[in-house]
Amino acid sequence: KPLADLVTPPLQQQFVRRARLPEHKTVLWQIASGVVCSMTWTSEGELVCLGYWGVGDVVGHALSRVQPYELHCLTDVLISSYPYTQRAHFTEAIVQHQQQTEELLCIVHINPLSLKLWQLLVWLSQKFGREVENGRWLDLPLTHQQLAQTLETNRVTVTTILQRLEAEGKIHRQQRRLVVTRHSSY
Repeated sequence: KPLADLVTPPLQQQFVRRARLPEHKTVLWQIASGVVCSMTWTSEGELVCLGYWGVGDVVGHALSRVQPYELHCLTDVLISSYPYTQRAHFTEAIVQHQQQTEELLCIVHINPLSLKLWQLLVWLSQKFGREVENGRWLDLPLTHQQLAQTLETNRVTVTTILQRLEAEGKIHRQQRRLVVTRHSSY
């Protein structure tokens, strides 16, 4: 059923980069533009990235049993909010949410760490990148620390591996963003 046929019209809200989406157990958000990261913390206080969500993805506290659970804007974000009671209209988006979560979970369990980081960059470039002359430009403001938190490692190790990937020609920097090069296998 098209979203236009929903009984309750969506409420659109704008959030700026680094903002946190409010906790609402009775709301689902569909991302119209921008990127959101879902996250939690371990008992030791380590940040854990649970997923990266972009245009068309549905997110919300109602989709998770993890506590604590937060949704942070990695870019400026425009979202449409819908009552959780209308979740039946989002079956396809919720299935995609599950599939994406499992893809990221598989990447996190790859060894060695250099291959894990490479696969994460490829995955991110496929989901959030756009074609440029020499590969896929990852227009996502991720820091080395955020990549490290996603992969359960440290920033120094991520920086070292990124330098190696750049030396191997698998990635290069363009306008402070990464490009996963076309001649690399992705």
